[in-house]
Parts: sequence; C-alpha cells; structure tokens
Amino acid sequence: MKETSRGRVYLVGAGPGDPELLTLRAARLLREADTVVHDRLIHPGVLEHARPHARLIYVGKEGGGDSVHQEDIHAVLIAQARLGRAVVRLKGGDPFVFGRGAEEALALEAAGISYEVVPGLSAGIAVPASAAIPVTHRDLSGEVTFATAFRAGGAPDWSFLARAQTLVLFMAGQRLEETTTALISAGRAATIPAALVEAGTWEHQRVVEATLGDVARQARQAGLGSPALLVVGEVVSLRARLASLTARRDSTPEQPLPRRAEAGHD
Repeated sequence: MKETSRGRVYLVGAGPGDPELLTLRAARLLREADTVVHDRLIHPGVLEHARPHARLIYVGKEGGGDSVHQEDIHAVLIAQARLGRAVVRLKGGDPFVFGRGAEEALALEAAGISYEVVPGLSAGIAVPASAAIPVTHRDLSGEVTFATAFRAGGAPDWSFLARAQTLVLFMAGQRLEETTTALISAGRAATIPAALVEAGTWEHQRVVEATLGDVARQARQAGLGSPALLVVGEVVSLRARLASLTARRDSTPEQPLPRRAEAGHD
C-alpha cells in the first residue's frame, strides 16, 4: 500500500446484511469517515453508524437494472481521497469475496492513494448458517466451493462445480433454472439436496429447500428472487433438524446467568 499525504480509503466489508454482524472496526471507521461510498445491498441499520454530517454516496449495482460503472466508482473514491477525506467504501459481505475489492484496491494503488482492506463476514458462510445449513460437516462434506452463478467473460466451469461436495453459489437468484440445469447436465445428481436463500440474514429472509432438480420450480412458485444464494450438497439435509432446534431454543425464555462465586467461597 502506498503511503501519501492525501486522504485514505478503507475498503470495508459490511457483512451479509444484519447490522449486528458488522465488525467493531467497521462500525468505528463509519463513525469517523468523512465520506461513505456504499453499495445497494447495505442494510439501513449499518448506515446509521455513519456520523451525522458524513457524505453518503450511493454506487449500487443491480443485475438487469441501473448500475454505476466500476470505473466511475474508482473515480469517486480517488476524487474523495484527493480532497483529503477519510473515505469508507462500504461493500456487502467481504470486499475480496466477489466484491470487486481487488479491482478498487488496484485502482487506488495506481493513483497513489493510501488504502486499507477491512474484512467482513462473507455471505458465503453467514447466509447458509442463518438458514441452519452448515457448509461443512465431518460426515457429509469435508470441503466447500464458493463460486458465482455467472461471471464476466463467460459461464463457470460447470463440470468442476458439479463435483463440489458443498457448492455455495453467489448471485443465484436470477437464471436459477439455467443454473440448476447446467449443474445437472454436468453430472450433479438431480436428487441432491439444495436450498435457495433470499435476503440472507435480513429481517425478510426466505428459504426454499428442495432437490437440485426441483429447487428452481419451487423458488419460482414461492416468488423468491434476488439477492439470493444457492447451496447444493448433502449438508442441506441437516437443515430440518438444525432449524427445529433453533426454533425451540428461540421459544425458550431466557434464564438469568448464574452469579459468579465470590473468591474463597467455591
């Protein structure tokens, strides 16, 4: 990272959505920032951490809708830093996990702007967990593969993804049927458990659990859309038990914590 007398940019991961999953460092930087440049999928509760007079600049992207070009985002970050401001670039999840954080870091480096990457909780881990789906399990899956359903420059390597023990696909809400068909055509069993999680960790999170061959139809019937994450693998079969345990735990009144024993009276 190049040190310079100009302002500084913090590439901050905001986590998957729920404001309580924001890191302490991210919250502190928001309170100190002069400018906050934020994505579309940032919970309003996260932005409440920004100090009252900070400038908020929206640079959201939406598949099939209006989007701010990546080069324009680079220009905003560089311009704000050159004004001597502390800039928080607030990104959903983790900046370096399908968040174009590396592209922004390279643009800042080329412009001679000081920057720091502040990791955030990735949706690839947090969203399945919020839906009671572990991405690994000692008996069912010793590995997990993270990928995007579609990427610039062409389709993913479906034959590789079809072999994953647990597959977590980002940006899976659009063209879900095309995605599941591609996986099955590449050799993934249509009967393998799968789940689509819409708006993971947000208050309106919804989940459809089915087989890989039927999850697109069921998601369509339920009206699920973007943002959504697809989980494929035997680990999804644990969801019913884990969700049931979570529901029972949530319905149990909290018990007061036991008082700590006084020294000398154990």
